Amino acid sequence: MAAIFLVLQSTAQINPYNYHSQKKVTATKGAVVSAHPLASKVGVTILQQGGNAVDAAVATQLALAVVYPGAGNIGGGGFLVAHLNNGKNIAIDYREKAPARASRDMYLDSAGNPQLNLSQDGHLASGVPGTIAGIFASYKYASLPFAKLIQPAIDLAEKGYAITAAEAASLNNLKEEFIQLNSTAPVFVKQQRWKAGDTLIQKDLAKTLERIRDNGQSGFYEGETARLIVDEMHKANGIISYEDLKNYQAKERVADVFDYKGNTIVTMPLPSSGGIILQQMMGMIANRNIAAMKFQTLQSVQLMTEVERRAYADRAEFLGDPDFVKVPVKKLASKDYLAQRMKDYAPSKAGSSAVTKAGIIKESEETTHLSVADNKGNVVSITTTLNGGYGSRTVVSGAGFLLNNEMDDFSVKPGVPNMYGAVGNEKNAIAPGKRMLSSMTPTIVLKNNKPYLVVGTPGGTTIPTSVFQTLVNILEFGMSVEDAVNKPKFHHQWLPDEIRIEKDFDAAVKKQLEAMGYKVVVKGQIGRTEVIQINGKQIIAVGDKRGDDDAEGFAPMP
Repeated sequence: MAAIFLVLQSTAQINPYNYHSQKKVTATKGAVVSAHPLASKVGVTILQQGGNAVDAAVATQLALAVVYPGAGNIGGGGFLVAHLNNGKNIAIDYREKAPARASRDMYLDSAGNPQLNLSQDGHLASGVPGTIAGIFASYKYASLPFAKLIQPAIDLAEKGYAITAAEAASLNNLKEEFIQLNSTAPVFVKQQRWKAGDTLIQKDLAKTLERIRDNGQSGFYEGETARLIVDEMHKANGIISYEDLKNYQAKERVADVFDYKGNTIVTMPLPSSGGIILQQMMGMIANRNIAAMKFQTLQSVQLMTEVERRAYADRAEFLGDPDFVKVPVKKLASKDYLAQRMKDYAPSKAGSSAVTKAGIIKESEETTHLSVADNKGNVVSITTTLNGGYGSRTVVSGAGFLLNNEMDDFSVKPGVPNMYGAVGNEKNAIAPGKRMLSSMTPTIVLKNNKPYLVVGTPGGTTIPTSVFQTLVNILEFGMSVEDAVNKPKFHHQWLPDEIRIEKDFDAAVKKQLEAMGYKVVVKGQIGRTEVIQINGKQIIAVGDKRGDDDAEGFAPMP
């Protein structure tokens, strides 16, 4: 195929068939870091055209829906946290909702046994998508015409792009599920095995994006696209209706803002559990000299583990959609309460989740994050998801996009684990119009009321702990952004009562933790953190080594 370049008004060109991942960039006029090089390049090109950080974030998110279909999406949902140069903090909730015909016991058979295949696979697993509503809720803070922001995604879908080795492997692994869960084989299925460099063309998705370009939010939630979604539902007992789609609205919430040793942390409120968990964890270490303990020593890991244990116990006991359940947020974050939670902390021995009582909820690790900064003082942090990898693995026929399987993040039945081992309680039970609890934690740190850090990651329940560790690495241990992102991570979430570590975690510290009484389990990668640090006119962006993540800069420095 002859090379086709996406030319975006400026002199910048993007070759979707020949690109590579850049892990770090230092720039002066702005930066974008996301899960895919093409999406990051699209975002920076928008900055070069005079767009602000919100413009770039919208364009990057739409591009991710094309080039990163495993988690980038228009059929899922997410959260946006932003700080604008006028001092305003923004939090936009576009988490999926349960359809109007959803009910508490909808995944139970006549004997009361859970049918988890229905909450995980195919049409009935999907909540009402929120991503497009979220994009338009944030667009009022943008500055360029919407058509300019969505056109790169349309071009990438219409003309295709070369997939990476990781993308090829994931498409090959899910071939049979794509065939089984779709009446018509989607473009993700081909006769031969996918390989790196193959071109993925998504013409139906391009047409859907064009309808959004031409008709705005109603181009997705009404008209032809809505008809295609409802027709798809009727093929296999799905329950999303025209009314569900037309009635969906993103919700602008009050950002969760708190102080940590003179730094202002801006993060997502409920129904993200991540913000309150992060505030609790930072609060529980605030009066302990963790900086003196140093990075990933026995002392610092043990303290952070016990802080994580307590925050996650509270998560399962108290948290849910604030529009449906009363949550004591102020109490959970208060200094007196956090001091009380740490009264039984002993630095010389392992804690026990049999003593620290509560429930457990765990979500998918197939999520994606993007961070954006411009040179005008605006920063944006967005985490978005389909839940499982490629969501429900069901593509809306004729519309070309994947539906989420977010309904599985509700509690299907109290005490019954979901596809990722989650055991829910009544606060996260299914109800019409309710948003399922999430761990996504898009976060911004301000220093002297100016943007300093933009942070976020995928990773299900490991998201808040990864953000927590990244902040501690930079704010307490004085690490570079590169080290803060790429050094090994660890995770504890109350149950199972174990510390999960990455393979390159220090072996000596692992032995010390085990000697103290902890169960330590070596697992795969934890998260894929995207961080931007702003030091005066210098903007440093780092993409995680754990994936195809890519950092791009406007006016990069040599």
